[in-house]
Amino acid sequence: MVEELVTAGVALASVGAVYLVAAARVVKQYERGVVLRLGRLASEVRGPGFTMIVPGIDRMRKVNMQIVTMPVPAQEGITRDNVTVRVDAVVYFKVVDAADAVIRVEDYRFAVSQMAQTSLRSIIGKSELDDLLSNREKLNQGLELMMDSPAIGWGVTVDRVEIKDVSLPETMKRSMARQAEATRDRRARVINADAELQASKKLAEAAQAMSDQPAALQLRLLQTVVAVAAEKNSTLVLPFPVELLRFLERSGLQAQAQTAAAEADRAAGRRPSGPARSGASEAAVEGGEAGAPPPELEDLPEAEELP
Repeated sequence: MVEELVTAGVALASVGAVYLVAAARVVKQYERGVVLRLGRLASEVRGPGFTMIVPGIDRMRKVNMQIVTMPVPAQEGITRDNVTVRVDAVVYFKVVDAADAVIRVEDYRFAVSQMAQTSLRSIIGKSELDDLLSNREKLNQGLELMMDSPAIGWGVTVDRVEIKDVSLPETMKRSMARQAEATRDRRARVINADAELQASKKLAEAAQAMSDQPAALQLRLLQTVVAVAAEKNSTLVLPFPVELLRFLERSGLQAQAQTAAAEADRAAGRRPSGPARSGASEAAVEGGEAGAPPPELEDLPEAEELP
């Protein structure tokens, strides 16, 4: 009798141990347990820790409540300004309602992945190339809104959507590079012209200051010589002052003017004697032509009276 009782006790203990092993479940801190009893959702979702279910009747599915990082495959599309691009992104989402994630959608991960791809294609067609390259924050917000609206019904919320990379055709890359180079060149020329303008103003002020003090130009020349000689060059080039050339030019013009004035004065001093002499000679010529002897020959005897 005792042996039968011991055997029955051992059998009951074994059955209890098997039942306990089959019914015991452990839900981790970042998980929630959704229990389906005979195919019907139980009233409550099991929290983290140790829990029990009815073996063969209950079926529990654990749902991860952590933020999931899902890469979106690169999608090729045509932008609104007719440029073919390839864009890939990454989606950050998490489950907020474990029961809805199990009941309302077959596989919420696959559903979120497909929705992300279609939303990315849609946003590519609605955007221009410049927006994809420079205004990604606005596009990320648009993608998040497009994905979050249907995901709420699945018990999933989208935290963030980030566009990772935008691949362009090689021809478009070269065109953009030329455009950027031209923009940089234009900016450099504007800056250079502005610098030349400022330098010319400062040089004009310096020239005006040096014109008040002529010795300043010579001092500036000596400073230039010192700066050139400090480089230990074998050849020293001395600039020739422009003011000295102008001084020599003015001196030459003054000398020519004085010479011309002196010649004019000498020519004016010879004019009175010249006409008198010319008049006497003309009178003598006229007298010779008329046959009258000159005054000094009137007192001479005639040729017949000579012995």
